[in-house]
Amino acid sequence: MRTPHASTAFISGALTEPADRPLTIAILGAGARGSAYARLASERPSQARIVAVAEPRDPVREGFSSRHQVPSAGVFRTWEEFAARPRMADIAVIAVQDADHVAAATRLADLGYQLLLEKPMATTEADCEAIAAAARRNHTALAVSHVMRYTPYTIALKQALLEGAIGDVVSVQHLEPIGYYHYAHSFVRGNWRRKDTATFLLMAKSCHDIDWLNDIIGLPVRKVSSFGSLAHFRADQAPAGATARCISCPVEPSCAYSAKRIYQDGLRRGGTKRYFTQIATGGELTEAAVSTALAEGPYGRCVYRSDNDVVDHQVVNLEYQGGITASFTLSAFTPVENRHTKIFGTHGQITGDGRHIQVYDFRTERTTVIDTSLDGSSAAEGHAGGDAAMFYAYLDALHSGRGELIMSGIETSLESHRVVFAAERSRTAGTVIEL
Repeated sequence: MRTPHASTAFISGALTEPADRPLTIAILGAGARGSAYARLASERPSQARIVAVAEPRDPVREGFSSRHQVPSAGVFRTWEEFAARPRMADIAVIAVQDADHVAAATRLADLGYQLLLEKPMATTEADCEAIAAAARRNHTALAVSHVMRYTPYTIALKQALLEGAIGDVVSVQHLEPIGYYHYAHSFVRGNWRRKDTATFLLMAKSCHDIDWLNDIIGLPVRKVSSFGSLAHFRADQAPAGATARCISCPVEPSCAYSAKRIYQDGLRRGGTKRYFTQIATGGELTEAAVSTALAEGPYGRCVYRSDNDVVDHQVVNLEYQGGITASFTLSAFTPVENRHTKIFGTHGQITGDGRHIQVYDFRTERTTVIDTSLDGSSAAEGHAGGDAAMFYAYLDALHSGRGELIMSGIETSLESHRVVFAAERSRTAGTVIEL
């Protein structure tokens, strides 16, 4: 395959000149996130074209290559095989496992790729710093997929605060309701269940939220404290008679975390559970595939008899420069729903759910409601428009030479990741961390 010539506008990282052709993209990791970005790219053929993929699972790689017409010379099993070749695309989307982010990002930045990096940046603070250093020395246009910064909801909320809708912000209360079956799927049975093979829960699930709070408040964090533990998904909490797998368990019908219920509902009824069913079966939506996954795969295990060790609930307290405070809670023990936020100001209060913004004014004692949905969809769909908005902002930035469109660049993302690492140090050490 011929290596495309790349415009100096984005290879230099300066983003000062527009490109005159579609930008070429390599997708490293064709799972849920990589496939989502590839689909978005396919909807803008004048701006982007998929030319390479790296994915170790044969059926997933083959299906992806076929859907996006990736030439055979651009198909690889691993990102390392891809990186062993001369640069063959303008952009590399890094959606491999979290532990591989640092090696992939530093290597590809040195090869001259522009990078769209799935969150979290990396699993250690030193590795995050190494990625930032690689991006700086190569003048890489790097964006981290903190999609919450890009949603219409966030933009409208920041505008309301900027206009003084509730006066000066004093404190914020923010909740991430992970959802009971989402948590069981991803953090008990799934890839993010262990700190040693993935990362701790706050980083894996909620670095989004800490980054979002930083964006909303707009000031540096000065102090952090945090508390949390693994309270429920342990062997000593198993119901009497529970077996190692849901498919053969006599108490399965009454278990809230039944894998049979989650994945069979996803197959038969669709909805949010279908997404998790596709992951459990490797993308095959059939009764046979679900039965095999339940009988043989990791997603059929009892939630009380897995090898998970990440917390299932946590609180984080933040003090920002100037004295503004924020409290953040993440919990497995909720319905699957969107985040909830209250912002307390000197003249009013804002209540938000990812779509609706309710502004209560102390002076008029009236509530104004802003609906930020573009199409009437719930805030949970496509991260409330954040996936598309982030991806297209990145394309627009590189294609038009407008670097300011990247709102989740290396420095802001590194700052919020530092706060997340500080919170985990606080949780494990039982101390307040000063930054």
